[in-house]
Amino acid sequence: MLSGKRILLIIAGGIAAYKTLDLIRRLRERGAAVTPVMTRAAEQFVTPLSVSALCGQKVFRDLFDLTDEAEMGHIQLSRSADLVVVAPATANMMAKMAGGIADDLPSTLLLATDTPVLLAPAMNVRMWGHPATRRNVDTLRGDGIRLVGPNEGDMACGEYGPGRMAEVPEILDAIVDALADGPLAGRRIVVTSGPTHEPIDPVRYIANRSSGAQGTAIARALAALGAEVVFVTGPADVAPPDGVTVMRVETAQQMLAAVQAALPADAAVFAAAVADWRVANAAGQKMKKDGTGMLPTLEFAENPDILATVSQMAAGRPPLVVGFAAETEDVAAHATAKRARKGCDWIVANDVSPATGIMGGTENEVMLITAEGAETWPRLSKTEVAERLAARIAEALA
Repeated sequence: MLSGKRILLIIAGGIAAYKTLDLIRRLRERGAAVTPVMTRAAEQFVTPLSVSALCGQKVFRDLFDLTDEAEMGHIQLSRSADLVVVAPATANMMAKMAGGIADDLPSTLLLATDTPVLLAPAMNVRMWGHPATRRNVDTLRGDGIRLVGPNEGDMACGEYGPGRMAEVPEILDAIVDALADGPLAGRRIVVTSGPTHEPIDPVRYIANRSSGAQGTAIARALAALGAEVVFVTGPADVAPPDGVTVMRVETAQQMLAAVQAALPADAAVFAAAVADWRVANAAGQKMKKDGTGMLPTLEFAENPDILATVSQMAAGRPPLVVGFAAETEDVAAHATAKRARKGCDWIVANDVSPATGIMGGTENEVMLITAEGAETWPRLSKTEVAERLAARIAEALA
């Protein structure tokens, strides 16, 4: 799988840099060519001589090395690889990447590259949990950057928690996945997202508070694993991700038609917050106040149940159908009952009570309901929830 592949390995300054020596050895054993780049801080932990000896070529260190600029140049170096790997990826390096800073050779290469990038973060537990780092991680993931780890464990500083760089076999697996276009390569997945708008008249409508952020993150995460994603979105606040087929709709009826047109698929994820009802007597012209104080009479009709319709298809049903349940009480009980009632395979349930800040927010706390029972996930960013769900979908479709 790695034979003939070209890896540009950027080593940043952290104690975990010692692991990169083993990573280089194992990459070379599998037939990969490794071009090493080191920050000045990295040289405090491993020597350029050791890295060069293991890679079988010189270490690139200086942005202003005129000989290198004449022979290759930092632009060519950044684009000559099949994959750029940053290990360890320190908090400083990730902050530079998120901010678009290019003040040395490694950060300039990362800003100039059009090659896929894989990060192996490593830092103190409090640095990993700091709001600035969390923002940077979300930005990088949103830019399509892949991450492997960090793991939880003892730190060199004596603390314990998440922040340890992933072990070398884990990084190797992530490199193989990145170069193979991911475990969902060749799979077609439909994702719905956002609210629906059900018109009252040409200027008014019924909607809900969904921003579309979770559905967008799921579509992005699935695409990052190699899936062909058809993204059916209502009028969301969040822009659709790159690299997916976008089908824009307004109403629940339009969303159902778009989903049916997108089938067949290997999986369908129904993250949209579809309005349960529509106005059956919607006006063709804007309703006007007449001064009498009387309210217009609105007649409601139930919207089509998209999740149940697809889950209960006699033919052409996706092998995996995932629904969402936004609840305000008895989340597990209501979500479990919904899964049975709709006929879907999984339900991703969450508590959207106003106090949680989840509806329209940046974080989510979900419970995955399957035939095996309920699995509670910790409160995470919506990006992290999406990546966990995408990984589980990849496992189920393997």
